[in-house]
Amino acid sequence: MTISNSEKQVRIDLAAAYQLAALKSWDDGIYTHISACVPDETGAYLINQFGLRFDEVTPENLVKVNLQGEILSGAGPVNRSGFAVHGAVHMARPDAFCVMHLHINAVIAISAQKQGLLPISQHALRFYNDIASHSYQGLALSVDEQSQLIAVLGGKKALLLQNHGGIICGSTVQQAFYLMDVLDRACKIQLLAGAVEDFIIPDPEVCRLTYKQLCSDGDQEGQVEWPAYLGLLNKKLRK
Repeated sequence: MTISNSEKQVRIDLAAAYQLAALKSWDDGIYTHISACVPDETGAYLINQFGLRFDEVTPENLVKVNLQGEILSGAGPVNRSGFAVHGAVHMARPDAFCVMHLHINAVIAISAQKQGLLPISQHALRFYNDIASHSYQGLALSVDEQSQLIAVLGGKKALLLQNHGGIICGSTVQQAFYLMDVLDRACKIQLLAGAVEDFIIPDPEVCRLTYKQLCSDGDQEGQVEWPAYLGLLNKKLRK
């Protein structure tokens, strides 16, 4: 299979994101997914082969699919019901180059709390007014629920799937991974903090200012951190 240099790089970055997610214990057996657009191929995305663990994903075994989850190249199968989330988000959000849908324990726990993610830490403030919440409606994502999910997500970077997990929409693979890491930490901090009535909540104006400061890198968010993440992965591979 002949692929462009730009697609090769996305394959390398996406496979690294899968490997790093496994290293952080973000995987859920053979379930959940991370998808990324194929440069210069409208409607084409890369996703993991269903049945592989995250630590088994490589640049070569990523599968290229269209918005409906139909295989364009590579060896299947792919989890079509799982890709219903990715296809819907990619279709509605051209800015979402990389979509991460994971079942991280801490994120699921916060998604099951009525108040959702609260602005009680600097990590959580990255998502101030930039995270939505979608109600749980069962395993299968119907066409109607896809529309609901997209409407709730809007232009936000993050979505809590109640009782289920989380979604991050990144302008790059690097940004998506970085933001999922920040979301994971924010959720862990909230769980460690204890009872809601004891929380210290910063003034809304301070929250807005901090969010603006944390987003000052724009689409470069995650780029500075990416080599450090790769360093963790390289250290593991050397063992």
